[in-house]
Amino acid sequence: MSIESIDCRATAARCLAAVSNGSSLSQQIPVFEAQVIEKDRALFRQLCYGVLRFYPRLAGISQRLISKPLKNKHRDIQMLVMLGLYQLSEMRMPDHAAVNSTVNATKVLNKDWAASLVNGVLRQWQRKSQAIVAQLSPAEHHAHPEWLHKLLNKVWPEQASTIEQANNSHPPMCLRVNQQHVSTADYLLQLQGQAIDAKPCDYAQQGIRLIQPVMVDQLPGFSEGSISVQDEAAQLSAELLALAPQQRLLDACCAPGGKTCHILETEPQLTEVIGLDIDPERLNRVAENLQRLNLKAQLIAGDAADIDAWWDGKPFDRILLDAPCSATGVIRRNPDIKLHRTLDDIQQLHQLQFSMLQALWQTLAPGGLLVYATCSVLPDENEHVVARFCGQQADAEHQVIHADWGLARPYGRQLFPSEHGHDGFFYALIAKKG
Repeated sequence: MSIESIDCRATAARCLAAVSNGSSLSQQIPVFEAQVIEKDRALFRQLCYGVLRFYPRLAGISQRLISKPLKNKHRDIQMLVMLGLYQLSEMRMPDHAAVNSTVNATKVLNKDWAASLVNGVLRQWQRKSQAIVAQLSPAEHHAHPEWLHKLLNKVWPEQASTIEQANNSHPPMCLRVNQQHVSTADYLLQLQGQAIDAKPCDYAQQGIRLIQPVMVDQLPGFSEGSISVQDEAAQLSAELLALAPQQRLLDACCAPGGKTCHILETEPQLTEVIGLDIDPERLNRVAENLQRLNLKAQLIAGDAADIDAWWDGKPFDRILLDAPCSATGVIRRNPDIKLHRTLDDIQQLHQLQFSMLQALWQTLAPGGLLVYATCSVLPDENEHVVARFCGQQADAEHQVIHADWGLARPYGRQLFPSEHGHDGFFYALIAKKG
């Protein structure tokens, strides 16, 4: 086992320690990945994402193997133990290599004293794995926090197991083909010519799913704006908006801009598109995507719920509200959600989503259409928000979505994450009476 490979595990342990102490994976990955040699970066990411996807299970196992809990200052050793357990239980790696490289990483962390601890825990797991697995709670077994496991089984008893299995899987890489440049069928032929295996998405007309992920610079036409990386579920928003020339459109909570760009690709003759987001730094990502695709939109940093701070008084014909949510439909892409999200967050998010709906409704023209979207699978953030709003807003009319995707609900349609397909998502249509 090379020194660089051992360093990769030690760096992954440090990264995971930072995440477990409250930081986000998206913030920490680039910081720590830069410390890993290039040939080991794929392994580094696999280790970090994998441990977080199975964190509740790995934590349950380690608690049963470590007699005395480690102090917080040794969180890196705790994460190193989980890295070892993940390699032994989930990765196709020889056991001796997994154990030795993980034990040796204690030296890189300057904690030689922990070598015997890590070695003992991993050897115990090798001997007692079946007995320990039998002791795990249902939530630990499914690698989900207790509150989320119980809630999923309560609100989606028939789908909960499938949702959790998808949450623990590696997400597919999906592309959105810019129809202003090339058709989906023709782009599939281009991929075939580059020996990149792909197939059309099941529901999104512009969507292509790669059989194996590749770097974007290997994709033909990426730098020229022919394609973008976007999950199939997120691609469904543009069609739901029923776009037409001369409309004025607001994309609220627009960062990082995938849906904004898709809207402009779908209907180039919109009168105006405004992209609104509360985070000015994230708007830079939107600007970068617009520039690569040679598209134009007005970007505004502002709070969607505080319309007096940014709205010019001119009504919108279409509004896309991709509301802040628990992101429980995209856990496989953001597995640190399992560590950071709590049950209390859900009610707070419900109130935030409802207040945004109330505020933005004032900016919608009579006869206009609002698409409410989240990447959540929890009804309290989805259909319950829309039901509450439509029940209180006299000029709001819920419109049924007729589609071959998702599950029809009293309000909107719910998509569940698919292990080899789309993410979890929710959509609802609300029309403003004329």
